[in-house]
Amino acid sequence: MYTRLSKIALVWAVAFFVSLVAINNLMDYESNYRFVNHVLKMDTTFPDNAVMWRSIGSPLVYHAAYHFLIGFELLIAALCWLGGFRLLKAIKDASVFNQAKGIAISGLTLGIILWFTGFITIGGEWFLMWQSTIWNGQEAAFRVVVIIGFTLLYLVKVDDGMQA
Repeated sequence: MYTRLSKIALVWAVAFFVSLVAINNLMDYESNYRFVNHVLKMDTTFPDNAVMWRSIGSPLVYHAAYHFLIGFELLIAALCWLGGFRLLKAIKDASVFNQAKGIAISGLTLGIILWFTGFITIGGEWFLMWQSTIWNGQEAAFRVVVIIGFTLLYLVKVDDGMQA
């Protein structure tokens, strides 16, 4: 039972974190919008790099990308909150608990996709965010991927009813 409770707590910890990220992006729209703007514009990467053709100069695209990120964060948060509640409802039976993991697994997986694919891969490599000393979120994204990844790995471990 304690192992199942710890899994629920970790799923909700991710839900809480991602909820705060989304709320911060909504409440401090301009600050976080500037991050997206500079990454897509590539204006703080190494001067004269050979792939500046990838840069985007459209504020409309910046806003669309930022709204997409916020929406994706809200979806992840909702899935993790809901997934945790489904797990809590199933906590007494290991078999039912195992079957109830799907929504939480979906939320955690989407979290990894957002921070790994969105920030580390697209932002970091396609838009060369790694070259910026100012607008570089790769280390933070990596920390989030690791935390969510470990939570996902722990959650998918089958509960057999014999756990502490």
